Amino acid sequence: MLLKTLSRYASLVRFSHTIFAMPFALVGFAYALCTTDNDFTLKLLVQILLAMVTARNTAMGFNRYADRKIDALNPRTKNREIPSGVISPRKALIFVIVNALLFVGVAWWINPLAFYLSPVALIVLIGYSYTKRFTAWCHIVLGVALGIAPVGAYIAVTGHFAVFPMLLTGLVITWCGGFDVVYALQDVEFDRQHSLHSIPARFGVRGGIAISILLHVITVYIVVLAGLNYQCGMLYWVGAAVFVGLLVFQHAIVKPSDLSRIGLAFGTVNGIASLCYAAFTIADLCLK
Repeated sequence: MLLKTLSRYASLVRFSHTIFAMPFALVGFAYALCTTDNDFTLKLLVQILLAMVTARNTAMGFNRYADRKIDALNPRTKNREIPSGVISPRKALIFVIVNALLFVGVAWWINPLAFYLSPVALIVLIGYSYTKRFTAWCHIVLGVALGIAPVGAYIAVTGHFAVFPMLLTGLVITWCGGFDVVYALQDVEFDRQHSLHSIPARFGVRGGIAISILLHVITVYIVVLAGLNYQCGMLYWVGAAVFVGLLVFQHAIVKPSDLSRIGLAFGTVNGIASLCYAAFTIADLCLK
């Protein structure tokens, strides 16, 4: 019974999608350890992982709660946990509140700066869910929500900011914003009919794809800047090349005339891209 309940909530927040931001948090963590006098501790790694999980649970749980009526109307999302009755709105909201409190608690456990910034992080994480109601640029706000991860991990170790993790944040913002635009191509007509905002709904399928490509061009530029910033070695550039190659592949398989492979582009390709970039970057950091 417990496993079944956990499975339902994991499905509610799409726990598997943690793969998008978590690797970048680990890069921020590794960079902090490799460029400062701080030593690795299992406790600190657990703190960062807990902060990541509770933050994402808060964000996704609230998104599903806030969008429950919209999801019920959309044929693509009507079978999600809340509109289908698998999880009640009340239980979903309790889940969100508990995870938000846990996130703040973990931030307090980490260090003062993390604790002071935790309410700001929660505002971004929760606020994203309402942006589609008034701006087409909601995808960028999602990117910001995910982009907090590498800076947050670095702060957890050091208690201060640094340039490289902030560049990673910019990378995640444009990368996630770009692939979220691709994902939103599935709902263009639905969004227009229900006065919801998105880049594809405003600029059309072709316009949405063009803006997604532009965002990913900026991503590539930041990937290069980040590598130059910490004078990376060959392994970083190998990971960067794989990451960029997967971005190109993503746009090659999603075309205005054929949107059938959006699921592959959104989930599988971006998940692999994140893992490859993080793995090679962390290996490069550890060997310097």
